[in-house]
Amino acid sequence: MTANAWTRWPSREALSRTGLTRARRLLAGGMRAIAFGILVWSATARQGLNGWQTALALVGVCCCGAVVWGAFRTTLEHRLWPSMGLLTVLVGMGWVAEQTGFRVPALVLWCGCVVTAVERTPLVAALPFSALSLTGFGLYNGDTGMTNVLIGAGMVLAGYVLRLDAEARGSAQRLLAQERAARKAEGESAALAERARIAREIHDVLAHSLSAQLVHLEAARLLIERGAPREQILERVVGARRMARDGLAETRQALSALRGEISPLEDFLRELVSAGTAAEVTVTGDRRPLPAEASQAVRRVAQEALTNARKHAPGAKVAVHLSYGKDDITLAVKDSGGTPGELAGSGGGYGLRGMKERAELLGGTLAAGPYEEGFAVTLKVPA
Repeated sequence: MTANAWTRWPSREALSRTGLTRARRLLAGGMRAIAFGILVWSATARQGLNGWQTALALVGVCCCGAVVWGAFRTTLEHRLWPSMGLLTVLVGMGWVAEQTGFRVPALVLWCGCVVTAVERTPLVAALPFSALSLTGFGLYNGDTGMTNVLIGAGMVLAGYVLRLDAEARGSAQRLLAQERAARKAEGESAALAERARIAREIHDVLAHSLSAQLVHLEAARLLIERGAPREQILERVVGARRMARDGLAETRQALSALRGEISPLEDFLRELVSAGTAAEVTVTGDRRPLPAEASQAVRRVAQEALTNARKHAPGAKVAVHLSYGKDDITLAVKDSGGTPGELAGSGGGYGLRGMKERAELLGGTLAAGPYEEGFAVTLKVPA
C-alpha cells in the first residue's frame, strides 16, 4: 500500500449514495435502523431507570444519531477536522455510556466508529479512532483476548471491504460520467459536422447558380443600355431563366441528398452531360454505394468542371471518366480545348478552389491544369 493510499480520501462518488441499487439502499438503511433500534432498546430496557433517566437516555441516543449524520456529511465533503471532531465525540459518547452503565450502546458506538472511520476517512486518520474504539471494546466486552482480537480484526476488515466496494462503485460512476460526456461531445461534433456539410451544399449550389444568373442579367442590362436588338437581350434573359431553373433543380437534388434520397452517381453524371455538354461518360471498377460526402464531392466537381468547359472551351469534346478503386474513387474530366466563350470571364475563380478544399476535408486531392491541348480536372477521394 503506497503512502498516497494511506492519506487519500475515498472519492465523493464512493461516499455518496449515487449509483446504489434499490436493494443495496434498503440493506444499508436496514443496517442503520437495526443499529439505532439496538441503541434505543438497550437505553430503555435497563432495569431501575425512572422516567427522567429514560428520557435522558433517549436524548443521548438521538444525539448519537445526529453526530453520525454529521460525520457522514463532513466525510462526504472531505472536511478532515470536522470529521475527526465528530468521530471523537462518538468515541467519547461510548466511554460516557460505559461509565453510566449503558454497556451495549457503548459497544455499538465503538463498533460503528471503527467501521465508519476505516470506510469513510483517510486510513492514516482512521487508525487512532479505530485503536481507541477497539481498546474500549476489548476492555468492556467481557470476552477473551483472542476473541476480542478476532472481532476487532473483523470490524476493521468489514470497514475496509466496504471502502473498496465504495471506491469501485465510485470509479464506475466516474467512467460512466466520462462516457456520457464523450457521447455528448461526439453528438455535438457530429451535429456541427452535419451543419457544415449542409452549409457547403447550399453554398455550392446557390453560389454556382446565382453567379451564372448574375452574369446573364448583367449582360442583358448592358445590351439594353446600348440599344442592342431585342433578340440578343431575350437570349440573355432566357439564359438567366435557364440558370435559375437549373439552380432550382440542383437545390432540390441537394436537399434529396441530405435526406438520403440520392440518385446513383453514374445516372447523375449522364444527366449532367445530357443537359448541354457534348461529353462521353465512362465508368470502370466495381460499382458500390458511396458515403454521402464522397458522392456529393464527385457531383459538385463534375458540375464545376463541365461548367468551366462550357465557359472556356465551348464545343470542345469532353471526356468524363469515373473509376472505382479499392479504397477510393477517382473522377477525371478532360476537354480537348477551344476558343473561350462569352462567359469565360464570369465567376470569381472560387469554384475549383472550393472543390479543392472540399476534397482536402475528405482526405482526398484535386488537381486542375492544362492537359495536352485542353484542360483536365482530376478528383480522388477515399470511399
